[in-house]
Amino acid sequence: MADPVMEIKSLAQTMLDWPARVLFPPVCAGCRRHVSQPGVLCGACWPKLRLLERPWCAVMGTPFTHDMGEGFLSAEAIADPPPFERARAAVAYSGVARQMVQGLKYQDRTDLAPWMARWMLRAGAELIADADVVVPVPLHWRRFFRRQFNQSAELARAVSQLSGVSFSPSAIRRVKLTRQQVGLERQEREDNVRAAFRVPTEAEIEIAGRRVLLVDDVYTTGATVRSVAKALKKGGAGAVDVLTFARVLPGDFRADESATI
Repeated sequence: MADPVMEIKSLAQTMLDWPARVLFPPVCAGCRRHVSQPGVLCGACWPKLRLLERPWCAVMGTPFTHDMGEGFLSAEAIADPPPFERARAAVAYSGVARQMVQGLKYQDRTDLAPWMARWMLRAGAELIADADVVVPVPLHWRRFFRRQFNQSAELARAVSQLSGVSFSPSAIRRVKLTRQQVGLERQEREDNVRAAFRVPTEAEIEIAGRRVLLVDDVYTTGATVRSVAKALKKGGAGAVDVLTFARVLPGDFRADESATI
């Protein structure tokens, strides 16, 4: 027999939700068509989302076309070992994923962050299980003042809330006002963010000897997260893993801003 108290509570919640759903109906996270519930993709957008799945490089998280065996490394990881331990991304940066990233970053769609973070948790489950603290890639204070929010911090906060891992938004600071990475070639990106980050003295205790989960929206060439990872380790972090929503796959990078951020 159904519990009448629970039925009344359920009915009351439905009545409370109804005005919000009428005034602000849920829309597709990609194209903004009306959908049944918040945070889902419509039937037209879902096929355009490429989830990154195993088998992948144990370090870089880039997918292989065939299973190469446990712990197999990509040519990228062998030729240019990163300063972080592991990197994972939820989706390939193309199609609807690109629209979502740009919506979050340039159109103030902060409502997308919790839904994007859910996919990130799926892709980075092993990283989250080992993490002691979640840290976002920071914006310079001048850029933050103009934009009013940091998209990486929005994602990191959602990852922290969903996973229960502590959130430390001020553990790393951008001390150099860098150029936008959009439109820069690989070497220019590395030069642009070199020595751009530092762990403040007062924040060293937050990361000392701990495994940091560094969160960003897109992994393009890796220049930014490499620079941040170096700064975190210099500041005392025991290890750094990287988790992003999207990843520009090797061979797909173009400096043209119409292709990547």
